[in-house]
Amino acid sequence: MTPQMPQQAAWSKCPGCEEPLESGDLFCGACGYDLSAVPEPPRDGPAVAAGAHVHWPEAPGADGSGRPGTLQQPGEVPGTDSGGRELPATPVRFDGSDIAPAAATARPAVQGAGTAARFGPAAPGGAASAASGASPAADPGPAPHSYGSGSGSGSGDFELAAPDPRAAGHCGGHSAAPPPGAKLCVACRAGHVDHDGYCENCGHAQPRERDHMEQELGSVAAVSDRGLRHHRNEDSFAVSSTAMPDGSPAVIAIVCDGVSSATRPDDASSAAAGSANDHLLASLPRGTHPQQAMHEAILAAASAVNSLAAEPGAAMEHDPHRHQNAPACTLVGAVVVGELLVVGWVGDSRAYWVPDDRSGPPARLTEDDSWAAQMVSAGLMSEAEAYADERAHAITGWLGADAYELEPHTAAFKPDRPGVVVVCTDGLWNYAEAPEEMAQVLPPDAAGRPLHGAQVLVGHALDGGGHDNVTVAVLPFAVPRQGAGSA
Repeated sequence: MTPQMPQQAAWSKCPGCEEPLESGDLFCGACGYDLSAVPEPPRDGPAVAAGAHVHWPEAPGADGSGRPGTLQQPGEVPGTDSGGRELPATPVRFDGSDIAPAAATARPAVQGAGTAARFGPAAPGGAASAASGASPAADPGPAPHSYGSGSGSGSGDFELAAPDPRAAGHCGGHSAAPPPGAKLCVACRAGHVDHDGYCENCGHAQPRERDHMEQELGSVAAVSDRGLRHHRNEDSFAVSSTAMPDGSPAVIAIVCDGVSSATRPDDASSAAAGSANDHLLASLPRGTHPQQAMHEAILAAASAVNSLAAEPGAAMEHDPHRHQNAPACTLVGAVVVGELLVVGWVGDSRAYWVPDDRSGPPARLTEDDSWAAQMVSAGLMSEAEAYADERAHAITGWLGADAYELEPHTAAFKPDRPGVVVVCTDGLWNYAEAPEEMAQVLPPDAAGRPLHGAQVLVGHALDGGGHDNVTVAVLPFAVPRQGAGSA
């Protein structure tokens, strides 16, 4: 019997500490590993010493693909370590300390609606665990990028969520469904808007609520837009409806334009529109004549604007006009009650009449409180000359504490055919000043679709340059079936 010679090391590095080996070494010079019987390098499966027969049980859940569905934990397969000792029942950390089986070396899966990317090699000894409760998985080798649909699929000991932040439901860790009272960003449509008006995801400043407003209420609608040149919207409107004592409906539209050279013009227009609307809603059901109610509503609006000047500390410190002009605005309103159309105004906001069938001529129902209108009324200049002057749009009447003398204007009409009343600020009529121009821009179906008609008119002003805030209310007028004579 020929004596058995020690087997030459088959690897160029120590299997224990990976220190380089020299030919003929029987022991590792670094860790003392016994190199007398070194197995062949692993190829496609676990290394087995020559002549040894080991039964490897099939992992539960194997699908026949060659990859086990559930990892065998240490201690489940009988065996010994390199020192001949039985394998421990618990995995071992890299530093040698024991850990519980439920807290194995793999990090828990990070849940996400999208796919998950896993990075890194398999856990030492093939052990892995999902602390979230998912079944552990095994991998015969490293898988730098493995994608799966669940926390228990794929391989590697790091699992990182890889949702697309542009997809619905993912935005910097925020859910696409905002919590109650929260708003979504208009730019990225995913981040939530903080209390300062900026998106928490992309930082985009959000438009203010008054930058663009729309409201439709039955047969009346209004649209207001900041325009393309102003930094804020200083216009405001109010639309509503009520009933007269006999049950007939009364529809209301109020439009106000803040005076930009005054302090807090946006507050002035809002206060005036709200106050005038509230007064009409209170007085019309009591049986007050619509024209008288309109006159009183304008006075109530003026009182509301005047009160703003007395508010202490209300002016912003950066407002260059805070010590010069009191809050001020213009007002124009219309009320439709049965066969009667009533308009009222102060300033240069206007009301137009446009027949539905366009067979009759359109008309402007108001006269401006402006320098140009005064020149024409006094016979000093023609209308073309007056409105070509740089002083043309200087107003001579407004609502505010520093108004020279408040003179509310009201007028009543009895149209003999159905039509539409257009109530607007100069941000619109500057681009459609003549009644014929307004009628040409107004859609033919405005009586049936007042909100669409108002949107078209605002769009016309924006397309023309949008140099000012634009506000318009569209109020259809239907002639009663009994008929009525024209006024």
